[in-house]
Amino acid sequence: MGFGEKRGDYYRARYWIAPGVLRTVVDPNGATVRYSTKRDAAKAANDHEAKVRQVGWRDPNAGKETFGEYVNRWYAAQDLAASTMQNYKRHIEEHLLPEFEAKAIADIQSTDIGAWEKKERALYAASSVKTWRGTLHLILADAVDEGLRDANPATKRRGRGKRAGRSRNRGPEKVVTDALGILLVAERASLLSGRDDEFVATVLKGYTGKRWGEIVGLETEFVRPASIRVEWQLYELDTGELHRCPPKDDSYRTVDTPAWLSGLVAGQITRTKPKPCQCHGLTYVFRGLGPANDAARQVGAKLVDVARRAGVSTGTVSNVLNRPASVAEPTRIRVEIAIAELGYVRGGSSGETAAHWRRNGFATWLFQPAATGWYPKKAPQAARPVPVLADPWPGVPARGRGAQARADACWVPIAKGLTPHGLRHTHKTLMEGFRTPPKLMDERMGHIDGSVQARYSHITRQMREDLMANLTAAWEASLDARLAMCPTSPVAVLNDLLQERLRALR
Repeated sequence: MGFGEKRGDYYRARYWIAPGVLRTVVDPNGATVRYSTKRDAAKAANDHEAKVRQVGWRDPNAGKETFGEYVNRWYAAQDLAASTMQNYKRHIEEHLLPEFEAKAIADIQSTDIGAWEKKERALYAASSVKTWRGTLHLILADAVDEGLRDANPATKRRGRGKRAGRSRNRGPEKVVTDALGILLVAERASLLSGRDDEFVATVLKGYTGKRWGEIVGLETEFVRPASIRVEWQLYELDTGELHRCPPKDDSYRTVDTPAWLSGLVAGQITRTKPKPCQCHGLTYVFRGLGPANDAARQVGAKLVDVARRAGVSTGTVSNVLNRPASVAEPTRIRVEIAIAELGYVRGGSSGETAAHWRRNGFATWLFQPAATGWYPKKAPQAARPVPVLADPWPGVPARGRGAQARADACWVPIAKGLTPHGLRHTHKTLMEGFRTPPKLMDERMGHIDGSVQARYSHITRQMREDLMANLTAAWEASLDARLAMCPTSPVAVLNDLLQERLRALR
């Protein structure tokens, strides 16, 4: 029902064109009509609302709102996960507004979107452009629902009569590995980090299919004797904040774990004795690697500042700190004076280890070199093999200056292109090989099958026991294969597992 709304010394007529969508009565030029009484305004509003109810009516002012104005209103109305809101904001601000901000919603045509997409594809990956177009489609679909447009110009006709075109932009299939691959990648990642955490986390991911955020956000209270409960994840926002939020698509679940895997995780907790982190006040199974972010960002002199003050290279400053005898005395004294004058504190004042892994740091500098045997490109250095000392096998990464010259060998690839998320695909692939019932696979992966078949199938205890037995057999076979390569490992937790397996075989 329309109504009159007081606006200073006049009334304006307001009427509804859709649930939650109000309009104001305007003249042919688009200016608000001013009424002297509330009754006159209400009558005009009701007359316009009656027209709205007529079949085929369309708001004459629909779509005149610019894309920029509409998308601001649209974004403010969303109530989604912080990660989703962050992604929408990035898509809108960096890719949609620069092109469509000043265009009226009703004036955006499919040809405009096609031209924009062509420009974007020349600069960015096709998969990224597809994602941004999906966001644009969603925004314009809501504009259609509000009556601002008759149709969505971002909708694509499927196939377009070209059979080959359907797969032209499809990404490559995800790289997976097998049980032995999981073990070997986990061992190498642990050798690169110099601790057992990465071994346990990689094996846990490969044998449970948990998402990355669920591994990082695994709290000790959700580790059970024969299962792990997925209640939370830590999602890394663009600001660097690790946001504690429910698992993706609210996929709360209990993931069964074989006895050997439960023991591996329990041993990790016993060995590291984790304490509550400062960011969330909660106790997590796994710790980060490297200095804490707050320590790294502390205000104060850095190594490069000392080098500039003393007029030497950062390498010379490093030598003064680590091998002072190798530096000429006048240079050493000059560096020490610069350190004293600037108040430089080596390694930061806190010396704390980061509370949590960062996705890029783990994937780029631990997982990728472990899987491929190569460090990625980082200016000024090109991509290069991981230099290793041959003894003990499988080789300990050589570090520091002259590492390439001191190395005896380098690692061969285990699975080129494998990513941490690829271990989730690996776990699903392993279960397919075990002929695991689809219902149980969906439960472990946190997926929902809405089909009638899924509704009428159920998980039994025997199904769970069979899967645990198959996972255990795969794990023991990978240990046997690793024993055949070498009966020992520089990774302490793996070495203990190998010796235990060796005793069991004897």
